[in-house]
Amino acid sequence: MNFDTHRAGLLLHPTSLPSGNLADADRWLDFMQAAGFCVWQMLPLGIPLTGLSPYQCASAFAINPRLFPAVPAELNGFADWRRRQAHWLEDFARFMVIKAEQRGAPWTDWPVALRDRDAPTLAAFDAAHAGKLHVVMVEQYAAAVHWQEIRAGAARRGIQLFGDMPIFVAHDSADVWSQRHLFLLDDTGRPTVVAGVPPDYFSETGQRWGNPHYDWEAMQADGFAWWHARLHAHFEWFDLVRIDHFRGLAAAWEVPADESTAIHGEWVAAPGAALLQTIADEMGELPLVAEDLGLITSDVTALRHQFGLPGMAVLQFAFDEHADNPHKPENVHPDTVYYTGTHDNDTTLGWWRTLPDEARPQVMQQLGVDDPETVPQAMVDTVLQSRAALVVLPLQDVLRLGSEARMNTPGTDNGNWIWRFQWEALPPDLAPQLRQTLQKVHRCETPPSP
Repeated sequence: MNFDTHRAGLLLHPTSLPSGNLADADRWLDFMQAAGFCVWQMLPLGIPLTGLSPYQCASAFAINPRLFPAVPAELNGFADWRRRQAHWLEDFARFMVIKAEQRGAPWTDWPVALRDRDAPTLAAFDAAHAGKLHVVMVEQYAAAVHWQEIRAGAARRGIQLFGDMPIFVAHDSADVWSQRHLFLLDDTGRPTVVAGVPPDYFSETGQRWGNPHYDWEAMQADGFAWWHARLHAHFEWFDLVRIDHFRGLAAAWEVPADESTAIHGEWVAAPGAALLQTIADEMGELPLVAEDLGLITSDVTALRHQFGLPGMAVLQFAFDEHADNPHKPENVHPDTVYYTGTHDNDTTLGWWRTLPDEARPQVMQQLGVDDPETVPQAMVDTVLQSRAALVVLPLQDVLRLGSEARMNTPGTDNGNWIWRFQWEALPPDLAPQLRQTLQKVHRCETPPSP
């Protein structure tokens, strides 16, 4: 990522498009181009296991076919694509078909022969379910073809796609079922320790995510082959990739699996430098962004700097008495992606409306405003005027929407991931107004629409 340029992007997951899927992609990209934004950031594209969270998915490699309108792809290239995706595709198809037959049960509750991948049992299953397995694989091919068409359309408009990769994978996933030796599991396939974060800004008891931890020794023994494949898949989908919870590549919070909260855990070191070096040796510059929010120690920052990766800052976190707060505009460096808020924050208007009265004067003073009604727009302006090489605004903040448009509230299960905007919310004069704003702060790089 070039830290000498100044660009602006929008954060919007495809499920937040009016159709709820990528049927609106061309119209959305046209709006972005007209408005002068050159980066479209989104959440992970995987298949949610339960609920709608894109951070707990059935596979680290599969794309959610529900994100795409029902348009069958030509199958001329399917055989070649299937060969190139063989390292994950067939096991993923097996996983999905078995899971459907087992009425959604987690793989650790399947019959032992299927759970433990007994070779004759799998061969017999493949023969008996060849049609269903083919359907799953063709769905993935169609999604991949359609996505590359969207990526090409974005490129024609001068827009880069900015994706998101959870650092951990779900336990009940094709990846863990098919490669148990790469994870810390017991003899029945259940995790011995699970991932999460200690108590923080979002939760007094921390967050117990439940993802299994990697067996880093096993991964390092084969040159991080699984990670290479995973990163390359994301680089095929996106121009830029955010590693969610980047600090887990330096050290991760391990919680005993029998603990109900994340309070009683410990930090365990990870060989992130060795992993990233193997990728850098192959690719050179890494098109990665480090999500380094929360409790960040010097080793995490050193790892990010070692590989020249931009970090993140969020203006909503900037308003405290600590002069060295990295989220304060004066402390934001060019090697940063700067946000008003992320998908885990309330919208900026919602955040301002629910801020305690005693905290408001400090916010207004730091922003240099006198009118409380102007604070949400001042937040947007402050981020845009910062030194950050890339600024990303949630569409909700561009449209000045309140808490009803919040995407996710960490630690809760209800009402998340469902917000959509409507095209009527984008009046005809909005795009030219936004383009003019971005031009004033020298963050407009896309050519105007023809």
